Amino acid sequence: MTSAASPHLTGGLDTLVIPGRVDADRAELTPRGELVHGCADILARTLAGLPATVVRVDLDMGGVHFMDTAGLQFLDVLADHGRRRSLTVTATNWNGQPRRILELAGLNTTDPLAGPDSTSPDSASPDSASPDSAGPDSAVSPAAPASSAVALERAECLHDLREEVEQLRQAIASRPVIDQARGILMATHGCTSDEAWHILRETSQLSNTKLRDVAAAVTASAEADGPPPSAELRTALKRAVARRRRG
Repeated sequence: MTSAASPHLTGGLDTLVIPGRVDADRAELTPRGELVHGCADILARTLAGLPATVVRVDLDMGGVHFMDTAGLQFLDVLADHGRRRSLTVTATNWNGQPRRILELAGLNTTDPLAGPDSTSPDSASPDSASPDSAGPDSAVSPAAPASSAVALERAECLHDLREEVEQLRQAIASRPVIDQARGILMATHGCTSDEAWHILRETSQLSNTKLRDVAAAVTASAEADGPPPSAELRTALKRAVARRRRG
């Protein structure tokens, strides 16, 4: 039992595969790859293919090494499947970058389907305060401000999550052209790969131009009849190369 994704912006095949096995009334699934666009559909097809006798579905997420906001849809599909079929569902063993995404989203990093992280201040029970220390209106008035504060914090966490994921997407999309530009600089100036990387970064800083735009200009200029970099970029590139040589 295995489901696989189609290629996405990283250029890889089988972005997500979900092998697993069914033991009596329990299904054990071990997703491997990335939780990106389309992952929720892959999970839905996998769950739909499980025998009707299954009453528990456990996912071991240790093989997932990348996750963006589509991973939250993946979890929604799993939770919804559990509710509709009255099943027990779990998603455990999160590591690395996916675990960080769960933290930013304010989810339980042990099992996001189990509710808020028990280590978070927001997860404290509303009944934890002593009734003797509360005033007569304590059961009514503190609830709304506390709820609003939690909602605001969650919204900020999700905003940070989206920004981090977008940066990761840009880094993935920019990697090929940056590698090409480094190769061109290495061939042109006889420098190492690390030196070429520093030249690109310094050119970006000196010209106040995004790194991927600098790399794209360098790559385009190396093509037959390719346009040369702008005067500003050429000046910054010369300064960056000169500094590397002096260093």
